[in-house]
Amino acid sequence: EVELKTELAAYMGKRNGLNAAIGKLDSQIQEAVASKAAKAKEIKELEKSATSIEPTIEGINGLLKSFGFRNFTIAKADDGPFYKLVRADGSDAKDSLSEGERSFVTFLYFFHLLKGSESESGMTADRVVVFDDPVSSMDSDVLFIVSSLIKSLFEPVRNNTGGIKQIFVLTHNVYFHKEVTYTSDRGGDAKAGERSYWSVRKEPGGTVVEHHKSNPIKTSYDLLWEELRRPQKSPLTVQNTMRRILENYFKIQGRMDFDEICDQFDGQQKAKCRSLFAWVNDGSHFSHDDAFYTFDQTSIETYMEIFKQVFEKSGQLAHYDMMMLGSN
Repeated sequence: EVELKTELAAYMGKRNGLNAAIGKLDSQIQEAVASKAAKAKEIKELEKSATSIEPTIEGINGLLKSFGFRNFTIAKADDGPFYKLVRADGSDAKDSLSEGERSFVTFLYFFHLLKGSESESGMTADRVVVFDDPVSSMDSDVLFIVSSLIKSLFEPVRNNTGGIKQIFVLTHNVYFHKEVTYTSDRGGDAKAGERSYWSVRKEPGGTVVEHHKSNPIKTSYDLLWEELRRPQKSPLTVQNTMRRILENYFKIQGRMDFDEICDQFDGQQKAKCRSLFAWVNDGSHFSHDDAFYTFDQTSIETYMEIFKQVFEKSGQLAHYDMMMLGSN
């Protein structure tokens, strides 16, 4: 009996200690739940502020002013919590907006939506942002504004601050691509995990997505050579690509005697040489030229060889070798 009393006393001591610990934890849990509810209420109040239209109006107008944009400003509509666009003379811009201006307004609203939310929920949720060719029909000054604003979102993603975890930018516009990818950090392309470059191409068998180790677009001229550097070339476009390169490069070099160059070829090769120079001479090339009816994979190799010899016979082979080597 004495032994049982000792064991019971030890048990009761442990039980009381555990109950005290449980009570203390319950109290801490209640405090944490109350704190969480208070924070949720605070977030909701902040979201109410973020989703009201006044901060958006002030933010967008501030951006437009900082870039010197004067085409229109944003104002609150007279008939409720809506927006309206106002010209410098005070007139309503709704009916006079160009296609490019409409795209710009849509972008500006989307840009500010990234910093807030359409509703009082979801503002703090992580997000992946996609800009799909945002500069369609835009003037160059607006294109610069859009690219600058998109670039301003990159740093928080890099530093893992804010709700944006990843950004995709899709575009057909080479100049916009150059603006939005510009970095003063020479090693920017080499930093793993920060950025990657992809090209989407429509091939006869379907769409192909290709990864590049570094920025594949340096200039529109280099982009033409990139097409010729590809192992698989499209019979539909490769001849035009060669013509455009000749037009760009030999105009820079000055007016050369193209007939004299082509005279150094014999027979059918001479005709194909003149076909390549048709655009450069007088813009006489049309899509229904005879060469297009017979242009196939075998013709590509023939034209590529003539294309190379054009540079060789004009003393420009070093340029050909440099561009065909490429940077990738």
